Amino acid sequence: MINIAIDGPAGAGKSTVARAIAKDYGYIYVDTGALYRALAYKAINNGIDVKDEINVTRMLGSTKLDITYTEKGQRIILDGEDISDSIRTAQISMGASDISALPFVREWLLDMQKDIARKNDCIMDGRDIGTTILPDAEIKIFLTASVEERANRRYKELVAKGESITLEAVIEDVKTRDYNDSHRAVSPLKKADDAIEVDTTNLDFGQTVNTIKEIIDTHIGGEK
Repeated sequence: MINIAIDGPAGAGKSTVARAIAKDYGYIYVDTGALYRALAYKAINNGIDVKDEINVTRMLGSTKLDITYTEKGQRIILDGEDISDSIRTAQISMGASDISALPFVREWLLDMQKDIARKNDCIMDGRDIGTTILPDAEIKIFLTASVEERANRRYKELVAKGESITLEAVIEDVKTRDYNDSHRAVSPLKKADDAIEVDTTNLDFGQTVNTIKEIIDTHIGGEK
């Protein structure tokens, strides 16, 4: 199996880029951030503080989380309901950042992610894929961009979805998530020693995809 790990900070474009590349190579795409979003979604909708270890632990005891793949791509099924389109909000993003800092939450999801990688050629993106989830991945990419560029991209996405938010608020949100993700005690956001960094600040989507595909082809001989 070929496993490709793509890590990087919030708003770097990991999901859209990884999804496109996975489609081109016929690999499974795994958006691990969506799993944390799903748990944050359940907590928030049940009035549970995402930083409350006791109540989040209780919540996990009655939670069934699955990933399925359809013609629409990866779908997140939480307790039997497809919530894939409901977890892409600024509130859920921040909640996911907070809940992912809880060690037992990361452990709860670890086996699911590793199992997918064992059974499939896959591209998996997140914050700690190359360092913790798939430390032996054949290819590791660290995708990044300036805070301003990442915030601008996220702002455009949220506005397109009808959210009422300012660019300044998104910039602060990105800075907060960067700090939280990089300073959490367990599996912090970190570039793996053997990862290749790709800065997309001045690259458009197509250029980013092509850059990463060139890296992949160099490592696996262009096999698809």
